[in-house]
Amino acid sequence: MAAQIKFGTSGWRAIVAGDFTIANIRRAVTGIARYVTSVNPSSPRILVGRDPRYMGERFVEVAAEVLSSFHVTPLIISEPAPTPAIAFEVTRCRADGAINFTASHNPPEYNGIKFSTPDGAPALPEVTSRIEALVPAELNPAASSNGAARSAADQVDPRPAYLTRLKEIVDFPLLRKSGLKVAYDPFWGAGCGYPERLLSEEGIGVAAIHNLRDVLFGGHAPEPEGQLLDDLRRKVKEFGAGLGIATDGDADRFGIVDRDGSFIQPNYVIALLFDYLVETRGWKNGVAKSVTTTNLINALAEHHSVQLYETPVGFKYIGELIKADKIAIGGEESAGLSIRHHVPEKDGILACLLCCEAVARRGKPLMAQIQDIFGKVGSFYPQRENFHLTPEDKEKFTIKLKSEPDSLAGKKVKQVVRLDGLKMVFDDGSWVCYRISGTEPVVRVYSEARSEEGLRSLSQSAREWVFN
Repeated sequence: MAAQIKFGTSGWRAIVAGDFTIANIRRAVTGIARYVTSVNPSSPRILVGRDPRYMGERFVEVAAEVLSSFHVTPLIISEPAPTPAIAFEVTRCRADGAINFTASHNPPEYNGIKFSTPDGAPALPEVTSRIEALVPAELNPAASSNGAARSAADQVDPRPAYLTRLKEIVDFPLLRKSGLKVAYDPFWGAGCGYPERLLSEEGIGVAAIHNLRDVLFGGHAPEPEGQLLDDLRRKVKEFGAGLGIATDGDADRFGIVDRDGSFIQPNYVIALLFDYLVETRGWKNGVAKSVTTTNLINALAEHHSVQLYETPVGFKYIGELIKADKIAIGGEESAGLSIRHHVPEKDGILACLLCCEAVARRGKPLMAQIQDIFGKVGSFYPQRENFHLTPEDKEKFTIKLKSEPDSLAGKKVKQVVRLDGLKMVFDDGSWVCYRISGTEPVVRVYSEARSEEGLRSLSQSAREWVFN
């Protein structure tokens, strides 16, 4: 039986040579081609890009063959490209969408297909549902030959236009004048040759590590989280950098290390850049965050008299607010962020460069800036934990999530939020949110308290509620 192709929060992902096979790629791209030609039957064009994962070049060729067989012109990006650069190129060349072969921050044995719509945004559920319905149960034998696909394809390079756009957003003269030095780790991913090239061309001191292709990403997931950033910490110290910046496999997520080597968790980065954009750009049209992202943003929204939008998990929902220019910035605790007048897609490179700008302008390390924010609106301590479930545990807990709890470990529930999973907000402003993974036997538990001691206690109670 052919594998089910299901587009989740960020596309369809699977293990290469498991479900992610040439045959299933042909099926998935057939569904996309059928969808695109139903929307625009007159000479549609689709960008086809990839991150540096194993066999990415071949997968792009296969997609081009299938698209050509449906009279869709493939616009092929020959080199690995960041997801935000592909998103920007979709709108710049007025394509009918983009197919991006990437598994983002997943381990190296995975690959995936992400589909973006003509506005550069991740496809919404109503689009991916239509694509899924158009995926054939068996392989389509009408795919074109390699030669036909190549003759029908055009080549595009998204780098120049995307880097030019970043120059328009980020204050590079300020960075240059400040003398700031930056260390960068692209995790062997699609970000290679983007921020370090731009910083260098603008006369800013930059030292890069892991900026070459390695399909195994150093033997671990290309995810810029604190425990994987020791090499970047060493480079920051060795180079005398004011901060270290990192991006994941497709450069849509960011990781930030302060000049003393401290990891700045994404919750704080989003809040800091929101505060910084209000201060420096005067943008006060709105701010968006997923339901699992820190309430420090809520407090800052109130402080700055800015409208707050809370969304389900999935950047596509924030992207819709960016397209409508309802927000200055939107972000998710999983290290996704973008801003107004930019792509409605996560941009890890932009987030990193804006952090550089904030350090250069304010003349303070990032953690000191966060402490300043705490001084304005109070302290917030968020965290995320993953708890593995047996099939029996998962069945029981799925039923439990449908209940209406009035307390947790003696803490009175003030509000129950079901925007995504189950979120319990307590009288003291602390909260817990539970979301069961759709792809793993895991429950993700997000907690936040107003003190570190309160977070430790809340985390213990949150865990006990899962297994009791």
